[in-house]
Amino acid sequence: MQLYDAIHAARAISKQAYAPYSGFRVGAAILTEGGTLYDGCNVENASYGLSICAERGAVMKMIADSPPEDRRIRLVAVVSPNTAPCFPCGACRQVLREFGCEEVVVLDAEGAPSRYPFEEILPNSFGPEAL
Repeated sequence: MQLYDAIHAARAISKQAYAPYSGFRVGAAILTEGGTLYDGCNVENASYGLSICAERGAVMKMIADSPPEDRRIRLVAVVSPNTAPCFPCGACRQVLREFGCEEVVVLDAEGAPSRYPFEEILPNSFGPEAL
């Protein structure tokens, strides 16, 4: 059931997105190993480089609100009412990798969840254990 809780949370938070320039709203929900959900939506800025993606917003919320021992990401669900599937961008993939993300869930064109092992969307990635 937690998978569908994450999808529902991502879908719901996408309505809160601030996307006045692109109109492209995205919601993301992170499920930690401890079973806690954190959500985030994209926030655009007139200076596009300062925009924050939904996935990174959810990670920041997780860091701000979680104890350090519950910061390993079991999965992230990413939803956009604008397009399906909606995968994390490269920057978000690297940030998710930092916290051991195991799985990415996106909705296909029919609204069904498609699940991807993280290694499949960011193969041979560089992470904290390499330091």
